[in-house]
Amino acid sequence: MLADMTIYYCPVDGTRSAITALTWCCPVCRGPWDLDFTPARGVGVNALSGRIDSLWRYKDFLPLDSSAISLGEGRTPLVPLTDTVSAKLDYLMPTLSFKDRGAVMLAELARRLGPDRVVADSTGNAGTSVAAYCARAGLPCTVYVPEGTSAKKTEQIRAHGARLVAVPGGREATALAARAAADEPGVFYASHVFNPYFLHGTKTYVYELWEDLGGRLPDALAVPVGNGTLLLGAALAVAELDALGLIETRPRLLAVQAEAVSPLAAAFRAGADDLLPATPAGPAAPAAPTLAEGIAIPRPPRARQILAAVRASGGTFLTVPEDGIREAQRDLAARGFYVETTGVACWAAVREGGEAVRGSVVVPLCGAGLKTGMAG
Repeated sequence: MLADMTIYYCPVDGTRSAITALTWCCPVCRGPWDLDFTPARGVGVNALSGRIDSLWRYKDFLPLDSSAISLGEGRTPLVPLTDTVSAKLDYLMPTLSFKDRGAVMLAELARRLGPDRVVADSTGNAGTSVAAYCARAGLPCTVYVPEGTSAKKTEQIRAHGARLVAVPGGREATALAARAAADEPGVFYASHVFNPYFLHGTKTYVYELWEDLGGRLPDALAVPVGNGTLLLGAALAVAELDALGLIETRPRLLAVQAEAVSPLAAAFRAGADDLLPATPAGPAAPAAPTLAEGIAIPRPPRARQILAAVRASGGTFLTVPEDGIREAQRDLAARGFYVETTGVACWAAVREGGEAVRGSVVVPLCGAGLKTGMAG
């Protein structure tokens, strides 16, 4: 059953929709849904002892309280890198990226709704996660990716039995193609951007930190930001933990983007509440080349929410050059961590320190190096 008849709502105009309707966006403004959901009270960190060793141990805080298709996702290690910076090893997930946290929620929801097929779009990691969990659920799946997506990621998508569609024109064109397919009858759009169940999966990243740190959180969370699904999940968890009286202070959010594709950082520095106007090339133009392909998103649909969340936390945006990404990947490999180029972005941003990186900080290592290899 779906928890308490949970429903979608639009944060812009208040439009509401039943989960069962397969309506993937607000029909009025075409924007992403949020979820009308409040976690259970009365569950403290001490109550978790002895529960299943996966993200489903936090069922009281989730809109789905169990999964028949779990691959054991979650509960990744927290390992110190320096005296003040620790890394959470989310590349040790079943499909080798943090996207499993949200993909299992989407696929479990789809399994319960029973659509004719599932559609997703991705630069690679979300697509591989959705493909894997749809295979586990026995659901037909089509994944749209930009041409030029890492061969290892497309190989993984195909290996799970999903149909792969490579789209010319970059990430924005890929999203448009998937959304056109999502408008067809009987299709469940497993969008890590538009469907808030994905955010309720990624928020378990912070619940795990809260448990592992004995009921507190670090001073700052550094998070890579493209479409912002990990950052918004983190912000959601922090807000919930605060509202439940389970933390005393909120961490700052340090949002990390590649210098080559940093529309949110530009808007933040300009004091804007939303993305700055599109370039003459238009919103469907390919992003500039960057090693951090997973966060190369020129026009993220949840931009307003991301900017608001960073500002509300007292955080900021940090950007990293391509050479910084290369150096951070080599540095982590020398420390024993083989991480893909997008997954090293946060370490690239915080390893040099600076005023923004004060106090205790956790960085996510989001994807395994096997997905992209070492940067040239």
